[in-house]
Amino acid sequence: MKNNRFFTNAGTFLLFGGPATIAFAAVIVIPFVVGLYLTFTNWDVRTGDSTLIGLTNYVAVFQDKVFLTQLWFTMKYVFFTVLISNGFAFFIALALTSGLKGEKWLRTGFFTPNLIGGIVLGYLWQTLFSQVMPYLGREYGWSLFQTSWLTSTDTAFWALVIATAWQLTGYLMIIYIAGFTGVPSDVLEAASIDGAKRSVIIRRIILPLSIPALVICVFISLSRSFLTYDINLALTKGGPFNSTELASYHIVQKAFLSNQYGVGQAEAVVLFVVVAVIALSQSYLLKRLEVEA
Repeated sequence: MKNNRFFTNAGTFLLFGGPATIAFAAVIVIPFVVGLYLTFTNWDVRTGDSTLIGLTNYVAVFQDKVFLTQLWFTMKYVFFTVLISNGFAFFIALALTSGLKGEKWLRTGFFTPNLIGGIVLGYLWQTLFSQVMPYLGREYGWSLFQTSWLTSTDTAFWALVIATAWQLTGYLMIIYIAGFTGVPSDVLEAASIDGAKRSVIIRRIILPLSIPALVICVFISLSRSFLTYDINLALTKGGPFNSTELASYHIVQKAFLSNQYGVGQAEAVVLFVVVAVIALSQSYLLKRLEVEA
């Protein structure tokens, strides 16, 4: 009887969960394991030859000052991207759950940038920063926009942050809206009757009760920002003077253009560890706020 139940459960799992499990293993697990193995080799992409060299690639990673500089630059980029995208998404979600006329259309409009591919998005913002904004700056005397933002090391950084945050905001907004709908309406009504201001209601009621949505949004924005490649390629190509090369962009250049696949893969593993530590740490800290709330 127990054997029959076991085979029945196994058959049900294979029927419904098998395809997804196989796809996950083929796309995520197996490439990760193979990539981890290749970090201990000097694999040549052109010939396919490889020999085990131990931790040599990892030593090379921490001796690569360019990569370490770009990793620090990436952290700064991620910090501002996560802050701006979550800030805008939070307040847009608040506005679009307050009973505005046409809020469903507005939700669709704000979500649309998330549907645009990174390469297309990068070229779109490249046109705006290189042509449209300088034209408007010269036409109306706006000194901030009279030259292309992509030609300066400082403004190119902010161009990259703005483009990424613009894409992320709509997606995060949907998650915040789902979180806000879970806040009990009777609690909000009681606070309003007691004379609480809108800012107090947001700070004392809505935000603490929306911590689960905040955890998800910060986690998603962190992971997606750290792994940004396509927008970086299309918008700045790492320029000017390699000042906007993100870590993922550098890894691709190192592995496939410089044919140092072992070192590039080791850098990818280091980036993975950094992302995992930061993402899990923020999830743990925000989860504690959820328990306290």
